[in-house]
Amino acid sequence: MTPTIPFDAVLESADKLSPDDQEALIAILHRRLAEAGRLRVAADVQEARQEFAAGQCRPTTPDALMREILG
Repeated sequence: MTPTIPFDAVLESADKLSPDDQEALIAILHRRLAEAGRLRVAADVQEARQEFAAGQCRPTTPDALMREILG
């Protein structure tokens, strides 16, 4: 397992970077977060397709779905 670095240590290190490097770091982190989000969505879609193929899905109305989500 990769050792973790305390958050405050990361912030202190980022403060030592030049403004250009800080902007580059922000851009890199933003792209990585976006990619992680896309991977989560793709995994959710794959899971939903498997559930559908296995017959585990049932038709519903938008109102019923919202009641289930909010209830």
